[in-house]
Amino acid sequence: MRTIKTDTLEIAFFEHGSPEGWPVVLSHGFPYDIHAYDEVAPRLADAGARVIVPYLRGFGPTRFLSKSTMRSGQQAALGKDVIDLLDALGIEKAVLAGYDWGGLASCVASVLWPDRVAGLVSYAGYDVIDVERLGHAYQPSLEHAVWYQHLFQQERGRECLSLHRRELCRMLWRQWSPTWAFDDATFDRTAGSFDNPDFVDVVIHSYRCDFGNAEGDPALADLEARLAEKPPITVPAITIDGTQDPLKPGGTADHAPMFKARHEHRVVDCGHNLPWEAPKDFADAVVTVRGWDA
Repeated sequence: MRTIKTDTLEIAFFEHGSPEGWPVVLSHGFPYDIHAYDEVAPRLADAGARVIVPYLRGFGPTRFLSKSTMRSGQQAALGKDVIDLLDALGIEKAVLAGYDWGGLASCVASVLWPDRVAGLVSYAGYDVIDVERLGHAYQPSLEHAVWYQHLFQQERGRECLSLHRRELCRMLWRQWSPTWAFDDATFDRTAGSFDNPDFVDVVIHSYRCDFGNAEGDPALADLEARLAEKPPITVPAITIDGTQDPLKPGGTADHAPMFKARHEHRVVDCGHNLPWEAPKDFADAVVTVRGWDA
């Protein structure tokens, strides 16, 4: 593990492969961590990549540099963290790939800084948050699947996550990946990342900001305003859906108009935790999109 400082964070990350390889950043989601890519990273390193797998803000050893910095989990912060990491590492351009929060971060970075992105792999689809849309109801089956997001809008949700974070997160793993058989050791390896002192604040702010129930960081207001315009993604991209993912019923094939460069949509027989459940498929998408750029 290495760490490197940006303007706001000391980001902890693992690096695989040759330092001279083609760079790719793999971003994890909530409630996961870098171990989601344990079987993806070696495949990409073997394909010639320099693989960088960071702990997101609020997870694992990643830390805020200042006590006064807002513990924001909003989408602009997550996307900017990816670009700040590239800056700190001296990387001009990289393939970005991720799922859940990591997919969101990768999409945001691709929208706002397309000149820094060689290609994108996004699970699932155009994953930029539409805050205005989240102010209105979805079908009951989806509202049921995102029960945790509704819980987090209340202070009892903060208390629940604080007191029962491992039980809650294990429940989400099971619900989102109904056919993935993980053992206690696998979960425990990741669950230690939830003990980050800022985990609860970042997670709660993320979901409240998504729903328009919390103010964002004023320093990121201009970026959020640009995202609210729903700008298209203009870098080569592969999007992926999991057939068993309850968070994306029906998939995201209809997002295709949001991708203006070369785009391919794939479907994999798995749940929400794609890189862990189907590492070969995830790695193949990254190698493919990198080949387009090369």
